Amino acid sequence: MPLIDMPLEELYQYQGRNPRPSDFDQYWERALKELNAQGLDYSLEEPAFSFPGVVCKELYFTGVGGARIHCQLAYPEQVHGKIPGACMFHGYSGSVRGWTDKLAYAAVGMAILAMDVRGQGGYSEDNLQVKGNTLHGHIIRGLSDPDPDKLFFRNVFLDTVQCARILMSMPFVDETRVGAFGGSQGGALTVACMCLEPRVNRAAPCFPFLTDYKRVWEMDLAHNAYQEIFDYLRNFDPRHERIDAMWEKLGYIDLQHLACRCKAQVLMFTGLVDQICPPSSQFAIYNKLTCPKQAVIYPDFGHEGLPDSSDMTLDFLLGMRS
Repeated sequence: MPLIDMPLEELYQYQGRNPRPSDFDQYWERALKELNAQGLDYSLEEPAFSFPGVVCKELYFTGVGGARIHCQLAYPEQVHGKIPGACMFHGYSGSVRGWTDKLAYAAVGMAILAMDVRGQGGYSEDNLQVKGNTLHGHIIRGLSDPDPDKLFFRNVFLDTVQCARILMSMPFVDETRVGAFGGSQGGALTVACMCLEPRVNRAAPCFPFLTDYKRVWEMDLAHNAYQEIFDYLRNFDPRHERIDAMWEKLGYIDLQHLACRCKAQVLMFTGLVDQICPPSSQFAIYNKLTCPKQAVIYPDFGHEGLPDSSDMTLDFLLGMRS
């Protein structure tokens, strides 16, 4: 097996490199308090797509800061009693795209709410006003602003919670049986959702992004999805005079530090030759989870389609039906 990171036995012991801000808990409690005042109102529109036996709707809600967030909602046309549901999150710069990947869930009796991330490839708005650089990526959006509440992913993480709460509030959904899943950035947002909304029942993150930034940079893997960190240092701190402060600030949106809050049952997928979201960064999350958890390991796979992972995710989430 090729080794681009630690041996597997060391991965299971790894605790992360990126610092945790001293006021981290207060930061997220303040953020959740802002979200709690937001409400769960949403509007529904008819999409161009339709499919027999499945209700498909375009859903819009107002996220923190007033941004209009777009989702796709799909659920069975015939609903008897309350059904389980799941939030679905997409990869970096992507979108919810078409409808066919939601149909399997509706076909087995689940409701799916798939969310477009602000300002990426879908229809959700990015209305954040920040000081400093906004070029080449969302990780660094808000990093130069003196107010850490202006970090872009703070609001996106809160959007995942609002997404789950809206799904839980629907009259045909059992609020005790709502899960979350996604890969890469979608895996990261799955982690955010399961950690910030304690009622999430099951979660299946696949090679999660947005964690242990310092470790990624030290491995010389600040390229591809993490390229913006490398660019930020070259452009704004070329002599690394403020690098420690940068890692500290990124710590507010480092998902490993939220992991201890999770109460869901977790199934995490990791490829051991992943050079985009290296395994150690993923295990920095996994090893801090204190909830029921299982890691599914692919020794010869990287940041790519993992065989059977979609089927395993569906089967795992179906466990909420009992």
